[in-house]
Amino acid sequence: MSVSNEVLLDVQGLEKAYGGNQVLNGITTQIRRGEVVAIIGPSGCGKSTFLRSLNLLEVPTGGHIYFEGVDITDAKVDIDKHRQKMGMVFQHFNLFSNKTVIQNIMLAPVYVQCQELRKAKRKNAITGFTNIFRGKENKKQLIPVTTTKTEIKKKARENAMSLLGRIGLQDKADVYPSTLSGGQKQRVAIVRALAMNPDVILFDEPTSALDPEMVGEVLDLMKALAK
Repeated sequence: MSVSNEVLLDVQGLEKAYGGNQVLNGITTQIRRGEVVAIIGPSGCGKSTFLRSLNLLEVPTGGHIYFEGVDITDAKVDIDKHRQKMGMVFQHFNLFSNKTVIQNIMLAPVYVQCQELRKAKRKNAITGFTNIFRGKENKKQLIPVTTTKTEIKKKARENAMSLLGRIGLQDKADVYPSTLSGGQKQRVAIVRALAMNPDVILFDEPTSALDPEMVGEVLDLMKALAK
């Protein structure tokens, strides 16, 4: 595991209050690419609030968070775009119970890439229309569209199966989360975060809801990811 000098997350004076209850009071820290950071403290001290603030699931009441050089606390920033690069694993899995394991893993990559495909096609349609009225010299270039929705789904499924193979759950691809053990659900939740190829993964007490005998398999996967 190598740590670079590139700062991925730069937290400056982060504050979060709920009414008169000040949970986070001026937290300042930097997290670099390749670094593994553990947040330790008693129950109720603000660990989850801090993690959820890093991708604005909790909106800070003060301070700034710079992710890859962009102040994501700025209201003008498209936070969803940055969340695509910041995976999160919750205490209670948060898998969609009405979707199979592989559908859970494929959902975000397929949605995001299909959105980008639609935007490119729409922009090309507008550009093509305006080019009709432009001179030969002034015509704008169209955005190259090199994929289809079918290809996006195929690649997402291949990637999902590869990730399931890494955690030994390929045979569970087409079952529903209700049939899995707690440890299996959490490993699927981690793989779901990995499917977006994020630059940062936030783990919010990922083993606290597990039975003791299931903790080891999740911790082993987290250690492998850290390496």
